[in-house]
Amino acid sequence: MSTNLLAGKVVVVSGIGPGLGRSLALESAAAGANVVLAARTESRLLEVAGEIEAAGGAPTLCVPTDITSDDEVQNLVARTTETFGKVDALINNAFSVPSMKALAKTDFQQIRDSVELTVLGGLRMTQAFTPALAETGGAVVMINSAVLRHSEPRYGSYKLAKSALLAMSQTLATELGSKGIRVNTVAPGYIWNDQLKWYFGEIAKKYGITVEQVYEQTASKSDLKRLPEPDEIARAAVFLASSWANAITGQTLDVNCGEYHV
Repeated sequence: MSTNLLAGKVVVVSGIGPGLGRSLALESAAAGANVVLAARTESRLLEVAGEIEAAGGAPTLCVPTDITSDDEVQNLVARTTETFGKVDALINNAFSVPSMKALAKTDFQQIRDSVELTVLGGLRMTQAFTPALAETGGAVVMINSAVLRHSEPRYGSYKLAKSALLAMSQTLATELGSKGIRVNTVAPGYIWNDQLKWYFGEIAKKYGITVEQVYEQTASKSDLKRLPEPDEIARAAVFLASSWANAITGQTLDVNCGEYHV
């Protein structure tokens, strides 16, 4: 699906991987942007860049980056501005897999690692790109989670990090608004990708049912009776990064097929 929402824009996407990060990059490119791909694993960056090139997208830039490192993030900023001369949007997608244990049994280091990457990594990226974004009146989009909307068992450490990310995003919206920078959040529900398919497969084995039955039981909780696809999450981020959302900041856009109403 091609649009011109980001035509002529330069968009930096962190957390490039086989799932949502890939979709964020591909949809940004389909909307006309030059995409800067950032993640620790260079092979993933090159693979996604190859997909964008094959689809006829604008030139990309791959910069292997650990967003917990000040030096590597500063290198990302320098490489981006040297190559494209500006930055119009930053999409912070990097996160760590939660421990999936009760908070009372969760190792503190796992929580620290999650906060370091998800929250402080997002802050480090935003701080570093603020001067460039101020020049273009740009946008920051934080990828959050529907974990904000529930308190189910074993999601405690994940909710802790994502809730802190939301609070930080709202404060950044207030602080950076005078510079013309918008900061918004996308909160996906379940995302029907390979990782979730594997997880549903494990549940199906445990209870002696099919993956299709697990899907149907899970999707039945949503208004649309289905789960969002990665590209649908990515398109919400593209919208918030675009000029169509110029009057929107400090907001959270839930993309969950109606599983939660806020």
